[in-house]
Amino acid sequence: MNHMKRLKTAIIDIGSNTIRLVFYQYDKNEGLHELGNIKTVARLRSYIESTGDMSEEGIQVLASTLKSFKKIIEDYEIIDVKAVATAAIRQAKNSKKIISRMKQETGIKIDLLSEEEEAYFGFLAVAHSMDTSSAVTIDIGGGSTEITLYDEKKLQKTISFPFGTVSLKQNFVSDDVINETEKKALRQFIKKQFLSIPWLQNVNYPIVAIGGSARNVAQVHQHKIDYPISGVHQYEMSIEDLEVLNTFLGKMSIEQLKQLDGLSSDRADIIGIAIEVFIVLMEVVNSKVFQVSKKGLREGLIINRVLHTNPEAFDKYNVFEENARRLAFEYGRTEEESETLSLLAEQLYRESCELNIFEFNVDDYDLVKRAAKVYSIGEYIELDSASQHTFYILANQSVAGMNHKDRVKLALLASYKNRDYFRRFSTPFGSWITREELKKLRDYGALLKFVYALNISKRNIVKRIKLTKGENGIIVAISAIKSAGAEKYQAERQKKHIERLFKLPVSIQFIEEG
Repeated sequence: MNHMKRLKTAIIDIGSNTIRLVFYQYDKNEGLHELGNIKTVARLRSYIESTGDMSEEGIQVLASTLKSFKKIIEDYEIIDVKAVATAAIRQAKNSKKIISRMKQETGIKIDLLSEEEEAYFGFLAVAHSMDTSSAVTIDIGGGSTEITLYDEKKLQKTISFPFGTVSLKQNFVSDDVINETEKKALRQFIKKQFLSIPWLQNVNYPIVAIGGSARNVAQVHQHKIDYPISGVHQYEMSIEDLEVLNTFLGKMSIEQLKQLDGLSSDRADIIGIAIEVFIVLMEVVNSKVFQVSKKGLREGLIINRVLHTNPEAFDKYNVFEENARRLAFEYGRTEEESETLSLLAEQLYRESCELNIFEFNVDDYDLVKRAAKVYSIGEYIELDSASQHTFYILANQSVAGMNHKDRVKLALLASYKNRDYFRRFSTPFGSWITREELKKLRDYGALLKFVYALNISKRNIVKRIKLTKGENGIIVAISAIKSAGAEKYQAERQKKHIERLFKLPVSIQFIEEG
């Protein structure tokens, strides 16, 4: 049973544009980690001849790639290998022959995914890594485009179109980069395809885009607007953003595109095509928001593999909770400690609402509880600069199940040290968060700073906080199950943070429960 505790898997994804080898490790406590990621741009789609067969040259490209991947897999000492092929092999008439030759020549057994399977694994990855409860997903590859519709995290419809960026380029583009006339023809073609699917029309759901082209669109846009944090997972754009970016890229030569920050040079000639497809889909679906998922087919495959061995491993309905637990674990925090902090923060927030210091708001309540669990996790790196580390870790790490704006709010709360630090960290996000909201976040940060003092010895002995308004101010009654000397000392030191908040003197009383 021991081998199931830590599952190491190599996934080979044979696409129409790129062939990738990705190593994953799954551990019950640490969750899913990517250990390595190697890609080769093979453009297998371009080796499909007029007869419908893949040429010998294409088969050789695949064989030599798989042989080199096999050596790397051996270096990593991984025995669990899953190789899958998508559109390029699926569309080749000689696909059976290719697969049996690869088994003979390289020893790698390839599973040919059906269109439905390919779409399903993409959906699985999105559902388990994003908090978007209903959406239309699009995974545009080199030779096919999978689209799914899911509702409250349940897959409803899937469709696969036999075109992708590489094949569209072959059919519509004469030169290196698409021109305006070609764009019009391409747009008409795509629109006709999408409009032939009744369930896509006017759904009004967000679009979630998967795959390399989508990631590149996000990266280029982030560079262009000097985006203040890192990561493309759950990055959001509007249709206007896509159109402005499309115009910007449309004015560039292939050489300029290859030099562009955020764009892999091997996608320079197909990025414009991908954006056209995204824009048309948004129009057909009548979508207000375009989101990017860094997780796609490969993650779907590994999630599926893990779920087979442990059906409880992931919970798509509570994506953030699962990830917060792992994040806290990674930075040396026990589950019990996270729970204590969350419970005390919840009590203090509710008690403050009772006294009309805040107006109860369910989103704020959730955010405060979430931030409490990861409050000051940067201590793991260094105690003195815990605040800076906490902010950096949370703001720049892809936190599954959380959009970028909420991630920054979480980071501001969890890293709260004092007003000065808060101002420094929040300055780059002036256009994201209103002044009223910033003030509220600062207040919640002060609340959490005080809560953190109540578990300074990490013994989880404080169980209850009660606030009452007395004649001379506010009395904070704190119940603990053991003598809480360290907590008493720390609470007195941090009391100023909540005095500012309450605008009244605070007196703290510790009650020891037997």
